[in-house]
Amino acid sequence: MKRAEFLQKSVVLAGASLVMPSFSAPVADSFTLPALPYAFNALEPHIDRLTMEIHHDRHHKAYVDNLNKALPGTTKTLEEILATVSSQPVAVRNNGGGHWNHSFFWNVLGPVKGTKPSEALAKQIDADFGSFDAFKAEFTKAATSRFGSGWAWLLKKGGKLVISSTPNQDNPLMDVAEVKGQPILALDVWEHAYYLKYMNKRADYIAAFWNLVNWDFVSTNFSK
Repeated sequence: MKRAEFLQKSVVLAGASLVMPSFSAPVADSFTLPALPYAFNALEPHIDRLTMEIHHDRHHKAYVDNLNKALPGTTKTLEEILATVSSQPVAVRNNGGGHWNHSFFWNVLGPVKGTKPSEALAKQIDADFGSFDAFKAEFTKAATSRFGSGWAWLLKKGGKLVISSTPNQDNPLMDVAEVKGQPILALDVWEHAYYLKYMNKRADYIAAFWNLVNWDFVSTNFSK
């Protein structure tokens, strides 16, 4: 029996039970598509059901399938693969990044209303950006200004919080990343993430994103 790559761990933070992702490689012969941690329509009206279904069941699944073709039977963790991705074929960089990024992103989003950064995270945001509003503005700028397809990130680097963006399916764990660090929050700005509802209005999609951030998950990432 194959062991699922995406393990679910119950973590209690501020009285909330969180689903935490694990990105270890499987013990058998393939990476697997993690289940979406909520219903396809759970993020409406901000992200519609059809977009989530296509995004998860088609786009993310394609990254998993193509990664399995590129690295059949690997025993390395996905993080180990990404850390040396410059020495890997382009298919591994694109599909390995696509698999990690989306597995992470599904948990950044959440249907639960009213979550907010932990006290420790809020304090660090204020220290590094001046205020929460200033942080939101800088992150929004990184997401808006990413030309073409890519991602915006909030990451831990050298004891501080840093905002960056990456092209395509790159991420800050890769040795090719311009800014390296540990991601704690991410936003997918590929058009397939928003085009059915927002068409070419990426700024509207980014504004809607702030209504969906699962700050319990982000705060847990920060506290690790």
